[in-house]
Amino acid sequence: MSADPIVQLKQLLFFIHSLEENEWDELAAIWQPFTAKRKTILTHAGETEKYLYFVTDGVQRVFYHDEYDREATIAFSYPPSFTGVADSFLMQTASRCFVETLTPSSFLRTTYAQLDELMHEYHNIEHLIRLATNTAFAGVLERMIEIQCYSAEEKFRTLLKRSPHILNLIPHKYIANYMGVDATNFSKLLAKVRI
Repeated sequence: MSADPIVQLKQLLFFIHSLEENEWDELAAIWQPFTAKRKTILTHAGETEKYLYFVTDGVQRVFYHDEYDREATIAFSYPPSFTGVADSFLMQTASRCFVETLTPSSFLRTTYAQLDELMHEYHNIEHLIRLATNTAFAGVLERMIEIQCYSAEEKFRTLLKRSPHILNLIPHKYIANYMGVDATNFSKLLAKVRI
């Protein structure tokens, strides 16, 4: 992919659904660069997600933290992908999750109001967002099947198949948490599963 963030964004979006040049120009104009240091909370639970982020550099995680001090890593993001709390952003409701940078990170970001205005104005942009949302929803359903039905080893193999580079990107404690296994069992998986 190109190093130019807006070109990266265009390539990813056009892979999902092509836009007319004037539609792309309007959509491209609403994205602004943004950077964050390592361990920055971009979104707090209880807040409404203000931004949709397109990741151009760095690694982030979406996680849930409850009143009993339990934490569950829900998702990871890294280039070229989107991050943020999708349901909070799309429905403009309070987030139940946090978004945190695990490394220094760079993004393009846009607001709900800007995106919503373009979706109302351009059917093709609305169609693009719907297709992207459908893809994300399908991924959530696949993840639910993994959580409910797969053994720890099956979860690990599936994760490595989907994201073979993840072990080099993300601290193992967060991968273990994402898989729902403790650190000892994760170490056993690392030793057992051929990578």
